[in-house]
Amino acid sequence: MNDSPGATGADEVCVVVLCAAWCRTCDAYAAVLDAVAAEFPGLARRWIDIEDEADLLGDLDVETFPTVLVFDRHAVRFCGPLTPQPETLRRVLRAALDDPRPARALAPEAAALAGRLRGEVFA
Repeated sequence: MNDSPGATGADEVCVVVLCAAWCRTCDAYAAVLDAVAAEFPGLARRWIDIEDEADLLGDLDVETFPTVLVFDRHAVRFCGPLTPQPETLRRVLRAALDDPRPARALAPEAAALAGRLRGEVFA
């Protein structure tokens, strides 16, 4: 973790995996998420089945699985599909911890989902 001003601690970051029960790639991602999250003590995480929790998603349209949403108390840092490779998730999380800037070209629906989850995750 970067100790520079503006850096975020892992206890202030949440990674959300948007998946579907029928998605075999999502099944593989569960083990990747568990392994990588163990390297970031305090990291909040949430697994959302888009069919079981459709109301929570609001208008966010997930077309590729799994889609990963990374946010902190202030902004969304990343939202997009990621293949189940540990190093890819590590890079995304390190960037979220080291760089306080929000994600560029973010769908407003992704920001809205993060807003709904903040109260649950950072209560």
